[in-house]
Amino acid sequence: MENLEATDENIREEIKNLSKKFASLTEEISRQIFGQQQVIELSIITLMAGGHALLIGVPGLAKTKLAETLGGVFGLDEKRVQFTPDLMPADILGSEILEKDASGQQHFQFLKGPVFSQLLMADEINRASPRTQSALLQAMQEKRVTIAGATYELPEPFHVLATQNPIEQEGTYPLPEAQLDRFLLQINVDYPDEATERRILLETTDNRSHKVETVLSPQELIEVQKLVRDIPVTDQTIDAILSLVRQARPESTDNNLVRSHVAWGPGPRASQALILAARARAFLQGRFSPSVDDVIALAPAVLQHRMSVSYSARAEGVTVTTIINSLLEELK
Repeated sequence: MENLEATDENIREEIKNLSKKFASLTEEISRQIFGQQQVIELSIITLMAGGHALLIGVPGLAKTKLAETLGGVFGLDEKRVQFTPDLMPADILGSEILEKDASGQQHFQFLKGPVFSQLLMADEINRASPRTQSALLQAMQEKRVTIAGATYELPEPFHVLATQNPIEQEGTYPLPEAQLDRFLLQINVDYPDEATERRILLETTDNRSHKVETVLSPQELIEVQKLVRDIPVTDQTIDAILSLVRQARPESTDNNLVRSHVAWGPGPRASQALILAARARAFLQGRFSPSVDDVIALAPAVLQHRMSVSYSARAEGVTVTTIINSLLEELK
């Protein structure tokens, strides 16, 4: 019992010390990304939890800038790939080429692709073919890739930030459910308010520039990710997560809206994502344990890409957001 209390005290002390650094980190990002506090918070939570994020927003809302800034403040090796219909899996993963050495003997040499980075920016991921999209599946889940029968480990930490344009769907390939499930959070990036847009106009069209400062090292981020998994979670919070996720499934719900309008609901990975993200949010705010409020705050970002409404529901104007809000009302 004494050892357990000592361990809890150590976790408390580490959270207290590191949460100060994360306050500086958030401030540093806000110097580059204006007025998107929730987007910044959710992006940091994704990295703290060791996951990947899908950023949804129209062009020009600084999604790419956000990825570059996150790479800078965490000191991560960041690479960007613009997804297009002609992009091939080898363009992401890498390929083997035939080389001749000094003695004249030929052998294959593996040239690593951009996936061998700590932060991969997959820009407009839904513009690539399903074959190319699926090339990321193993990398995102197992953090390794297999090329020509050989397995290569990816750098640590490894994160994917993918962007998707909600308009201009012509010529795009919707992400399959299996790949959507690999994203810890879906982060919606909305238009800035008037005051923020005024600031953008004034501060991004002159000669002023602000160099991004590194606040945490990649090794410190790895330590944070391990610490997040050590944060205790109360039975009340776990029960709230289980209730929310299971109620979102047509097969196990007593919610009439879900039963009649949801085509498929979230799997167990949604529960895992919720508990990890809730721990990370508590950590970010300097708290020792997550609460039901964290679950409520994170539920839309965790669930919206892991469930779908039926065709008839869409015809009636019922959306995934409508369903999630209904479930959260029952949880409160």
